[in-house]
Amino acid sequence: MKKGLKLTDILVTIIIALIFGLVYKLWGPVYGLVSTFGLHIEQLVYGMWFIAATVAFLIIRKPGVALLAEVAAAHGEFIFGGEWGIATLIFGLAQGLGAELVFAAFRYKRFDVLTVSLAAIASTVASIIIDYYYGYIGDLALWNLLLMFGARFIGAILIAGIFAYYIVKALERTGVTNLVRPASSDDYKALD
Repeated sequence: MKKGLKLTDILVTIIIALIFGLVYKLWGPVYGLVSTFGLHIEQLVYGMWFIAATVAFLIIRKPGVALLAEVAAAHGEFIFGGEWGIATLIFGLAQGLGAELVFAAFRYKRFDVLTVSLAAIASTVASIIIDYYYGYIGDLALWNLLLMFGARFIGAILIAGIFAYYIVKALERTGVTNLVRPASSDDYKALD
């Protein structure tokens, strides 16, 4: 199986990303509504902004897909009028790179819930670094910072890790993922 991206891989990744770009745009008001409850509860839903990378990788299963998907989803959110403007593109790049590094560490050969959850954690770390750079979190008290980080990590694992994994598992049961993945040697053996 060739690991390089074909045009169809790129196009499918972009379509997935644009769908999630729209979801990201619609997720902004949800995040705002949940933030009214205080105590960083909104951080539990923050993981939705990492899901394009994990879902796209689980479907396509090739190097570069997680980064491409997250960057394209951020562009989609921006184009659809996302409320955070150009910063969205910076977050998308960093978050996609975080996820991509995890998949690369496993040599793009693991597609389990643990690996995807680790990618979600890496995206979380990237988002926190960008938040610190933009000055969103530098003045928080330690207890408040820990509460925020804990909620964001939990939300990322639940949404961009576990939920993403089971979304793709459901798609696999329909057979739709077979349309974009190359046939494996097991597939050819099943034909005999």
